[in-house]
Amino acid sequence: MSLTTLNAISPIDGRYRNKTQSLAAYFSEEALIKYRVRVEVEYFIALCQVPLPQLETFDTNLFEGLRALYLHFTTEDALVIKEIEKTTNHDVKAVEYFIKDKFDALNIPKYKEFIHFGLTSQDINNTAVPLSLKESIQQVYLPALDTLIEKLKILAVNWTTVPMLARTHGQPASPTRLGKELEVFVTRIEEQLKLLQQIPYAAKFGGATGNFNAHKVAYPSVYWRMFGKQFVEEQLGLHHSFPTTQIEHYDHLAAIFDTMKRINTILIDLDRDFWTYISMDYFKQKIKKGEVGSSAMPHKVNPIDFENSEGNLGIANAIFEHLSAKLPVSRLQRDLTDSTVLRNIGVPIGHSIIGFEATLKGLNKLLLNEPQIQKDLENNWAVVAEAIQTILRREGYPEPYEALKGLTRTNEKITKQSIAAFIDTLEVSDAVRMELKNITPSNYTGV
Repeated sequence: MSLTTLNAISPIDGRYRNKTQSLAAYFSEEALIKYRVRVEVEYFIALCQVPLPQLETFDTNLFEGLRALYLHFTTEDALVIKEIEKTTNHDVKAVEYFIKDKFDALNIPKYKEFIHFGLTSQDINNTAVPLSLKESIQQVYLPALDTLIEKLKILAVNWTTVPMLARTHGQPASPTRLGKELEVFVTRIEEQLKLLQQIPYAAKFGGATGNFNAHKVAYPSVYWRMFGKQFVEEQLGLHHSFPTTQIEHYDHLAAIFDTMKRINTILIDLDRDFWTYISMDYFKQKIKKGEVGSSAMPHKVNPIDFENSEGNLGIANAIFEHLSAKLPVSRLQRDLTDSTVLRNIGVPIGHSIIGFEATLKGLNKLLLNEPQIQKDLENNWAVVAEAIQTILRREGYPEPYEALKGLTRTNEKITKQSIAAFIDTLEVSDAVRMELKNITPSNYTGV
């Protein structure tokens, strides 16, 4: 059976394939193989540039042709490598043999033993994976998140002057502005993005146990630690971790996943708020012809996009949590548990992208229902009690909090009229009385 969106087990490769297919270039099996070929080729070129004595005669004009092995990597190439793996039962060794075959085809077989020279498979995996992660975040993740942030910024500006009843503990509280509430989420996300961009994409490159043992025994005069740092940082654009065991310790990778998890948590918070605003009728939703909200209740327009986002972001966070907790833990110099776990790093990013797009879709459906928002404010005149008692404090009025508590903490409905009547009983100047009467739930919104 060939894989289709209908028979895929994972929804990110099935139902949501059209939303996540751009990630295949970074996290599919073919992509991982391509990144491995890239690292192996760049490593061979770096050895030529040392140069090692046996590579001094290598024609540097061939570098372009070697780089073509990954720049023009095809699905057919990946299939050839998978066929080799059936014999080797080792995925990285299969990549090595594939490149050696290419050296034969290029008529340069005498240099092929310097492919994967002195390396362990983790030197390839622990550079290929962070490189794919870095490029996926730059090319897919950040643009998707930036699009969502820009939408939030536009709505924040559009709704800057819209007063809205705030609710703390679910109860009416000092009014706010709808635009400001969106600014809160924008700022929170942007603060996490600043942290995300400060975390290095770290890579290990140092041989079987991280000490360049094989390199040093073969060429003791080469400063291999500097070579590894220059190769990882200058040719691959990653941060060189040293010292390490056989594997990269993944502390920076865990920090990246934790930060992405926090961004998702902020968006879950946003999803739930807008879900609640819709339930309060603060927003209507645009109706698309032909869509069905409920299989049983024809009238319903459900906030499904915010619900879809919340669900996908929750799944992403569960996996991010496991990645960041598990990857930094490895028995002694290395166990194999990181290998299978690393193959899943694209999964939470896929669910995150689905979540971003769902939230964006939900925001694009919103229709502001200002009459309902204004009605809610008008029905809750008790919220101006804070303003009145604070001005009375300023004026030195005796026990103002207690006076307002006596007025408002009852089961009687507080109205504009009852507030005005209360103000008339206060022994204050006419100017202060007028100041108090000018306060309304709609204009008591702070700075």
